[in-house]
Amino acid sequence: MSAAPASPSSPTPSSPSASSASSASSPASPASATAPASPSRTAAEIASQPALWLRAERLAPGLAGLPAPGERVAVTGCGTSWFMAQAYAALREGAGLGETDAHAASQFPRGRSYDRVIALTRSGTTTEVLELLGALRGSVPTTALTADPSTPVMTAADEVVVLDFADEESVVQTRFATTALVLLRAALAARGPLPGVGSVADAVRDCAAALARPLPRAALDADQLTFLGGGWTYGLAQEAALKMREAACSWTESYPAMEYRHGPIAITAPGRVAWMFGPAPAGLAEDVARVGGTFLDSQLDPLAELVRAQRVAVARAEAAGFDPDTPRNLTRSVVLG
Repeated sequence: MSAAPASPSSPTPSSPSASSASSASSPASPASATAPASPSRTAAEIASQPALWLRAERLAPGLAGLPAPGERVAVTGCGTSWFMAQAYAALREGAGLGETDAHAASQFPRGRSYDRVIALTRSGTTTEVLELLGALRGSVPTTALTADPSTPVMTAADEVVVLDFADEESVVQTRFATTALVLLRAALAARGPLPGVGSVADAVRDCAAALARPLPRAALDADQLTFLGGGWTYGLAQEAALKMREAACSWTESYPAMEYRHGPIAITAPGRVAWMFGPAPAGLAEDVARVGGTFLDSQLDPLAELVRAQRVAVARAEAAGFDPDTPRNLTRSVVLG
């Protein structure tokens, strides 16, 4: 079915039930570099995020279809959406609002009992997500967050939140994913402060800083990058690694920060970067330096730090002669025959 996109001033509901919905590097951090302005549409979409996050925050309070406190919830998606699901699940459970699991749609445990399932799908056409929503219909309430109100997800889920103002032309997801997470984060914050997590207003301010500041030279030049996080930021670290692989075909890995010493540190060496999202465990920067690697972190909100990684991915892609708007081997949505 189709639905009119939201106007710039006020979101428009769509059936069945839809709503349009400062950093300082560590002392050992390397010099930064000013990357030339990118002509890509991906770069333009990355730059649009602060305004979109503010709009999502305004939509969040009282939005239909989001979990109530105490509900047992599963969040699902594929690729980038799965990583955003991981971040939201950790935020919600960390806030004491209820057990929250995150599953790739293809690995969803259909025999497990939940009070609500949230599905993230920018395109609204991803095969695994649509098949899962179909299988769950009538057994558990489902809510989908999507960017396109003219796609099958509009009838596949019981409730739909349409973030058409955050849709993208790019194959590689950037602004839709972060805007969806901001909306979910703001809905949680509306029930009380999130432990150890700043406000959305702080994240917006830091996002503007992430867009304005020079990029770290070590990240632009590295032959390998390992992204690290903890709690809700582990999903962001996974997403940062995915962005580098998708846009720039870079060698990247991602791990929970405390797991880094249990094997992944073996890959670290001169010319390689370990990039931390959120507060670093004690001694981690020293461990990276000891094996010759470069440790990156900042005081930015971790979601804003993801924006900095998005910019690095575009810059690395263009430096390697790739077009970030047309990444190798990828399409906007995976639709299986």
